[in-house]
Amino acid sequence: MAYEWIIDALDQTWTSIDRTLRPQSVEVYDLATPCPGWRVRDVLSHLVGFELMMRGEPVPPHGGAWPNYVKNPIGEINEAFVQHYRSTSGVEMLDLFRETAHQSLDALRLLSDAEWEKVGWSPEGERPYHRFQETRVLDSWIHLQDIRDALLEPADDHGPGEEIVVNRVEAALPFVLGKKVRAPDGVLVQINLSGRLARTILLSVKDERASAVERITSVPNLELTTPIALFWRRAAGRISAQALLNASATNVRGDQELASSFAEALTFIP
Repeated sequence: MAYEWIIDALDQTWTSIDRTLRPQSVEVYDLATPCPGWRVRDVLSHLVGFELMMRGEPVPPHGGAWPNYVKNPIGEINEAFVQHYRSTSGVEMLDLFRETAHQSLDALRLLSDAEWEKVGWSPEGERPYHRFQETRVLDSWIHLQDIRDALLEPADDHGPGEEIVVNRVEAALPFVLGKKVRAPDGVLVQINLSGRLARTILLSVKDERASAVERITSVPNLELTTPIALFWRRAAGRISAQALLNASATNVRGDQELASSFAEALTFIP
């Protein structure tokens, strides 16, 4: 099967969530995570709810005003499921998560290549189903790190989840610099990311468009050096722009105002 790697990535990530929480005390489910407004139990509720919605289950009704961290219709769907399960114990949510994950994996293994390639709805708009499920890996892997951060048990969990996250972040950087920051023509930015997936990303603005380039022939206006773990956390809104820029492991050279604008605009992963 052409997309077996996506199933394996989901299986690995969801299994890691279960294994991380299974031996924990009941108190950990109420710990705050870096995901704005959500506790550990809420992360599980979101993951369960989204899988159920994809199977055709109705989104629970929501009463009252949306919290201020809900920014869009997808956020409203997520929050509706989170509030729906607020009275369910953390251990019960973990059991439901395990059951739901197994059912989803079984269903994915039955899909044909044509079904994986079919274009349909996704949170990113109309996309092939394999792209949608790749985004499920991204979302689930980031929430695994949310849980680990809440438990103060960070781990070097690399694998396909991290690769998808870092590759998606890299691919979005021209959009961040060109469309969100609106950097002027001639601006050059060099980003040095350290870690297992270390890379240097070069960006150039020309004709009001930013693009990735293979090389630059002059000193960049901005050179930002930082660990991958900090960079994707900023892209996912888990840390502030200043936390990224002021971290001891981050080095900023060149235009400080551009650095601030770029870090502020960097958050784009929901």
